[in-house]
Amino acid sequence: MGKFQIVAEKWHKFRDKCNSEVKPTDSAFSKFKKIFGILVMCIYHLRAVFLAIPVAYYALKLAAYNMKNLPEEVGINLLSNGEFASTISREIAVMGPLAVTGACIVLMFASRKALYPWAVSIFTLLLPIILLISNQYPM
Repeated sequence: MGKFQIVAEKWHKFRDKCNSEVKPTDSAFSKFKKIFGILVMCIYHLRAVFLAIPVAYYALKLAAYNMKNLPEEVGINLLSNGEFASTISREIAVMGPLAVTGACIVLMFASRKALYPWAVSIFTLLLPIILLISNQYPM
């Protein structure tokens, strides 16, 4: 109940700020411009959340796909003769890249510049794809 009251108070402050900045004598365009500016600032402050949502979605989607389509034993380090140097279980092969992507998302929320860890988290989405392709390689 306390958290709801805090959110409600912040919402009322935001609404009052919007209403106080828009004067009745302002034109429609200036009202729109002020409200749009406030909305852009809110989105800017929540940019880490908006950047993390698609990355988390696709990381979970790739993990579910790999859980179905990877073999029981996943090969790592494909050698020149077509064999793998070592193998790991499917669960580790799925949860490993998911954990790396999750760590990047956590670092994104902790960082002042959210774009750098976000870019790294985008590249971590390639790990499950590379594992899938390398283990479906015809031998």
